[in-house]
Amino acid sequence: MAGRAARERVTLADVAEAAGVTKGTVSKVLNGRSDVAADTRARVLATATELGYRPTTSQWEPPRTRTLAAVIDVLDSPYISNVLQGILDAATASHTNLLVRLAPDRAVRATRAAARAWVAEQQEAGVVGIIGLTLGEPTAVLRAATEVGVPFVMVDPVDLDDPTVVSIGSTNWAGGRTATEHLLALGHRRIGWIGGPQTSAAARERLHGYRAAMGSAGVEPDPELVRGDWFSVESGLAHGRELLTLPHPPTAIVAGDDEIAVGVLEAARQLGVAVPAQLSVVGFDDTPQAMWTTPRLTSVHQPLAGMGRMAVETVLAMAAGVEPASRHVELATSLTVRDSTGPVGEA
Repeated sequence: MAGRAARERVTLADVAEAAGVTKGTVSKVLNGRSDVAADTRARVLATATELGYRPTTSQWEPPRTRTLAAVIDVLDSPYISNVLQGILDAATASHTNLLVRLAPDRAVRATRAAARAWVAEQQEAGVVGIIGLTLGEPTAVLRAATEVGVPFVMVDPVDLDDPTVVSIGSTNWAGGRTATEHLLALGHRRIGWIGGPQTSAAARERLHGYRAAMGSAGVEPDPELVRGDWFSVESGLAHGRELLTLPHPPTAIVAGDDEIAVGVLEAARQLGVAVPAQLSVVGFDDTPQAMWTTPRLTSVHQPLAGMGRMAVETVLAMAAGVEPASRHVELATSLTVRDSTGPVGEA
């Protein structure tokens, strides 16, 4: 019976042949390696289960379930929810647990000892990597994570001047320029800008893209039309009202994100300014709410879910000891043209 059982034992080679992969790939999957595509991993695991594969050596151990922490300041943001969707998708595909944490308060982020304690709490929960989403003042926490070897990846970093920190973002400069060039092509020259805070690298890059497009067209931006505040509907509403009630208001406004753009649209509605007949508006992010506005919002599309997936892939690779090819990854933006933009003087 023992000889028969040995002859019928399912081997790595059997699993590899049935799954259409190499023995090395099967070994990687069974040992929890991260450098295997999600669909391949799923196919190998399903095949091993179907064939009844059992390890033949006592040294082999089942792969341990990894855990990541996604750290945010607030959840009530279409931007955050879309990035989190990508993080969740990638974590699920890689059989990784995901903890969504509210960021430690500013005192923790600014105090070295408190930051170390916070990182230690994450380690005790089994966290092997941390993803921070637009966190303000993260320096102490980043240093504490580095000291104990916990990889930390930032998505659209804020208040961060350390070029060695690994970050994921999009081509913000190109997006700001593309949005402005779209309005210039429609004949607009008095184009306003309402962006995010100067502490945000993404906000600064988008503003630089706006300025670059205006400069290339030979148009000097009116400083009175350039505003920066926070990424919020309230910011767009307040600054939108101020711009639209100027003696010489803009004919178009580029917003630093879709929430600001929604506020601008509301300001225009309250003041009886027709969009796009009297005012064209462009947002940034192309979140689902861009389809819900009236009129539908023209917006710079950035792959928010893709940024989340990339963050997971990057931090898991770092946890496995693989250095990222680049410390600053930018995914491409594009412009989605809808109903909120039109030729200047269309009315």
